[in-house]
Amino acid sequence: MTRRRQFNPDSYYHVIMRGNNRQPIFGTPEDMNELKRAFFYTHKRYPFTILAWCFMTNHYHILIKPKEDSLSKIMAMINRRYSHSYSKRYNHVGRIYQKRYFAKEIASAYGLLVVSSYIHRNPIQTSTPLVKRLAQYPYSSFPYYWDEHVPAPPYLDRHFLSSIMPYPHDKTNAAYCQYCLKYKQEVEEDNDVSLCTTQFRNPYS
Repeated sequence: MTRRRQFNPDSYYHVIMRGNNRQPIFGTPEDMNELKRAFFYTHKRYPFTILAWCFMTNHYHILIKPKEDSLSKIMAMINRRYSHSYSKRYNHVGRIYQKRYFAKEIASAYGLLVVSSYIHRNPIQTSTPLVKRLAQYPYSSFPYYWDEHVPAPPYLDRHFLSSIMPYPHDKTNAAYCQYCLKYKQEVEEDNDVSLCTTQFRNPYS
């Protein structure tokens, strides 16, 4: 029997969803837009807050906090809606996801900064960087932090991360963006691996 996951309703979670056999199920701009629509559609029914996201060709990352409904209900609707769209557009039969989503509770301010930065750095952490500048990657929340004049999706809170920036950093989105650009992060991506720390001293210790 599969053990039921226990979630803390007051915490954010780093969630990862991968394509089956790590196939590029988000490989085109149309795919990315369909995934965006799945998030908008779900948010209207099951409200949630996201601090960071990044859609890659074969997986996506989000740092999410449910508001009223369970994380499992939110993820089920997002993934089901995208799967239906994918199957219809590509005449695909069978599952498109590798397995159930990975979710890791992030319970500290330092952890939120580390994980959000890790998520935002995904496009330049690949063997061949997808962009030269993170602000150029259109399938991430980073551009909304970089340019606060760009209207953000209703589920993105782009004020909280800057508010927890530690001294001597300014508590601004500009300072948060520089934090993301400066520090390479490593975090857990598997239930059997302990959370790794970043390559610099914990500023909250």
